[in-house]
Amino acid sequence: MTYIVRKTLPFKVEFIRQLRRRRTLVAFGLMVLLPLIVVAAVKFGSGDDDSSDFGGGDLDLIGLATNGASNFTVVMIFFATGFLLTTVFALFAGDTVASEASWSSLRYLLAAPVPRRRLLRIKLAVAMTLNLMAIMILILVSYLIGLLAFGSEPLISPLGGNFSGAEQILRLAIIGGYVYITLLFVSGLAFYMSVRTDVPLGAVGTAVLLVIVFAILDAISALGDLRNWLPGHYSQAWTDVLSPEIVWDGMAKGFASAAILFATLITLAFLKFDRKDILS
Repeated sequence: MTYIVRKTLPFKVEFIRQLRRRRTLVAFGLMVLLPLIVVAAVKFGSGDDDSSDFGGGDLDLIGLATNGASNFTVVMIFFATGFLLTTVFALFAGDTVASEASWSSLRYLLAAPVPRRRLLRIKLAVAMTLNLMAIMILILVSYLIGLLAFGSEPLISPLGGNFSGAEQILRLAIIGGYVYITLLFVSGLAFYMSVRTDVPLGAVGTAVLLVIVFAILDAISALGDLRNWLPGHYSQAWTDVLSPEIVWDGMAKGFASAAILFATLITLAFLKFDRKDILS
């Protein structure tokens, strides 16, 4: 039989394998659980605390969430980007190679033989696909739950005005796409750590910890303009999508920062894996 590199470790096989794993089902379950918890809290909570920070200003988030499906979806994205989506993205990317090493199956995959770089490409492609699915599940489930619980009111802009019909769907899609892009740094960092360790939780935990550290540094105003160079500084720039006219400046900087960091970390991961001594 002729050996064909591109037919080793097919994407479909690896994708189905990862999709069936318990951690994948739990992660997707959390995407569904978050809007359900918030709906329950809104319906049965006391509603005494009605303010929170959104996009740098004071806004009644609960009041906004109850004003239609689109607004409920925006609030769910705001709640999830702080920690939940960060953890899920780190989990899918950081559990790729390290889990195979911890199960002592990595060397058998390479002996199949699956070329090292193809192995990493397929693992990364599957991880990024699962990440995309996670954020799509969050948005779609939030919209459906919001539609059932609060109706189909127009998407409200905190700066005045509202959007309805195709316009609100477009803006939700832009928000979801931008959040996915800004979390590329998390995926790249977790993936890089995954080729450096045989402990999946170490790769995932390191990525999440560094993101938290960068978030703390970003909150220190004494750092001044240095904060502009921190990963995640523009993670909330998606709120500019809610302006009457979309402001692209902050999102463009966030896109460039995330793309450069992701490309750098993935390149380092490939270079490291090329020289890695596979012992497990």
